[in-house]
Parts: sequence; C-alpha cells; structure tokens
Amino acid sequence: MTTAKPNIIVKTPPVPGRFRLPDIPEREPDEVTQFDQLFKTGRSYSLAIHLGNPETTLVEADRWLIAEPGTFRDLARYPDLLVAFDADPELYEASNGYIVSEQGKPPDFVLEVASPSTASEDTGPKRDDYTALGVMEYWLFDKTGEHHGTRLAGYRLGDDGRYHAIEMGVDTEERVQGYSAALGVSLRWEQGQLAFCDPATDRPIATLEDERARADVAEAQRSAERARADMAEARADAAEARVRELEARLQQQGPNTQK
Repeated sequence: MTTAKPNIIVKTPPVPGRFRLPDIPEREPDEVTQFDQLFKTGRSYSLAIHLGNPETTLVEADRWLIAEPGTFRDLARYPDLLVAFDADPELYEASNGYIVSEQGKPPDFVLEVASPSTASEDTGPKRDDYTALGVMEYWLFDKTGEHHGTRLAGYRLGDDGRYHAIEMGVDTEERVQGYSAALGVSLRWEQGQLAFCDPATDRPIATLEDERARADVAEAQRSAERARADMAEARADAAEARVRELEARLQQQGPNTQK
C-alpha cells in the first residue's frame, strides 16, 4: 500500500536558550510492562544494533514527542518505543525529546505496550495523536490481550491521512506476527512475549542474552583449545625429557667393549 509522505520541514539549529522539553511524569507502577518487554531483556538495544547507523537512527523511549515547541500543551505524547531514521540524535538530546519541526520529519515507528492504566489511551486518543503527528507506523502489544482487545496490532499511515491495519498472521494460538515495513522486521507476540524477528530467517534478532550465550560458548571453545594446546605442550616436554634421560644413560654406560 502506498503510504503518505510527510512534509519536509527545515531543521532548526540549536541556539542558546532554546526550547527544551520537560522530563516525562513519573510512570504508574503497573507500567512496568514496558520495562519487562523492551528493556529488561535488552530488546530495544538489540533492535538498535540490528537497525544500525546510530548517527542517524533513533531508538528511544520515555521522552516527549511533539509537533513543534508551541504545541506542547496541545499535542504531546511519550511513546514506550520510538524509532526514527534520518534523524539528529544531538537535537533529540538537546530538546530532551522528539520535536518534528526540528527533526524535519515525523518518527517512522511508535510502539505502545499495554498496561491497565494506559490501555484505553493506547487504543483511542494516542492513536489519534500519532496520526496527527504523522507517525508512519503505530503498533500495539498486549501480553494478555485483555487490555487492548488484541495481543498484537499494527497500523500504517495511508495517503488519506488515516491509519490502516497491518495484516497479522496467526500461526498457532501461541504466536501472532506482523511485518513492519518501516523497520524491515517482523513483530511477534509469542506466549506473552514480544520479539523483533528477521524476515529472512523468521527467527528473533539477536538479543543481549543471545550475545552473552554466544560469548560464553566462544570462551568455552577458547578455553578448550588452550587446554588442548597445554596438554600437547606438556606431552612434548615429557617426550623431550625422556629423550634427554635416555641420552644421559647411554653416555654414562660408555661405548660397548667387545671381548
């Protein structure tokens, strides 16, 4: 489906005394679902590594997203996860958030993770606000499916300025999956857990746990190789010592005397 192309806005360079967004309000205790799904297991970090180009790619969370400085009180959200390509991380840091007028484009992707205190906002007002902000894809993840009314949903902005549902595939009762054209990866709900998957392999992209496991295996292999090398060296030393001992005995015996 052809997608809407956001208007290109000239980026505003930072100047002394520039507008800076405040910190987001303290989250409700039940919003730990965001931490569990995205940060506790390093999924957001793994996604950032997979997407690459940290100089121009933002994979961020828990900072404000607004259209321009004067609209903060009218239209402002702080997504559970935000991804923007061809962005300026320095401007993002300087502004303490994502300002569309500064970055010159809306974010490419936003994800909200369900919690009892935010679910009704996720499926209603937030969706409207992200549409108004021009976010190209909006995704919803719900561990239980009870709060959003669905376990996984994705929407892509069309030429008509509206979100259109992204088709989800249900392989089994334990897995729901949809493809994000914005990220070039699939999002998967599997047994209540979120995963970002490589469409080429249909396997989750590498996580911190995977990297640690691979590092542990590699270190074990190196240790085994060192042990084998040490054993081979020890055997060589022992053989050399036996040769020296035999030579010393022959020298002590002297030449054989024929009678």
